Amino acid sequence: MKRFTNLMLFISLLAVALAGCAPAAPAAMTDGLGREVKLSAVPQRIVSLAPSNTEILFAVGAGGQVVGRDDFSDYPEAAKALPAAGGSMGNYNYETIVSLKPDLVLMTGIHTPEQVKALEDLGITVYYLPNPVSLDDLFVNIETVGKLTGRSAEAEKLNAELRGRLKAVNDKLAGVTDKPSVFYELDGSEPSKPWTAGGGTFLSQLISMAGGVNIGDQMPEMYGQMSLEALLVADPQVILLGDAAYGVTPEQVAVRAGWEALTAVRSNRILTFDDNLVSRPGPRLIEGLEVLAKQLHPELFK
Repeated sequence: MKRFTNLMLFISLLAVALAGCAPAAPAAMTDGLGREVKLSAVPQRIVSLAPSNTEILFAVGAGGQVVGRDDFSDYPEAAKALPAAGGSMGNYNYETIVSLKPDLVLMTGIHTPEQVKALEDLGITVYYLPNPVSLDDLFVNIETVGKLTGRSAEAEKLNAELRGRLKAVNDKLAGVTDKPSVFYELDGSEPSKPWTAGGGTFLSQLISMAGGVNIGDQMPEMYGQMSLEALLVADPQVILLGDAAYGVTPEQVAVRAGWEALTAVRSNRILTFDDNLVSRPGPRLIEGLEVLAKQLHPELFK
């Protein structure tokens, strides 16, 4: 009987200890829309409606808490096995989202305040994570997701790793003065006026950080089409194909009418690039910067 009593006492103490170790629900947090969001407990059923948020969730170790995703969240591989709730053309299947019984839906800058309210009107807690406009903002978003999911320690560790990799790139590029001009192709389905990213975009910022000069900065808009005439005048030294995922190859670009005069074509510096690394403002932005730096300055990364 005494041994039984001691065993029960031990189990009770262990339960108390484990309860003390369990992550507490985050205090009320203000999201990107200025809304105060309160959680009664650490969310265990999260629906992510943006690829960037999905990647952050998995990167901080909260992948097991994610029960649903948008159609475009395909990284990491484990995310593909989750039920999808739409997202094409900005349309989401609210019925599917409700059926997943989420205790938190994570939204971001691609969503409208009206979409946030539509989910809230269904009794769902929503946190709006703003799109970062700098790498410092990315680190803040990772920290925020860590707090929301009870993964603050993991988020802190991830940020330390990412900052270390960022420093390594910066150290490699320190003192670089020869910065090649770059044309980043988003969509070349109209070769006479391909789409690219202009100044003020995260992509342009990353090209600059990687030791290049984005010729798209001369455009008045953030995203737009550059005429072949303007492209010939700018004469980029490097062409990066962000549309390589759609089947565009360096060989196809090299034989486009009029493109043969470009320095990048003549010097065979037409390179494919995984656009997901820079178009999704998640942890892989650092990988995107690393790849860009290696492509623009291969001599420094041998």
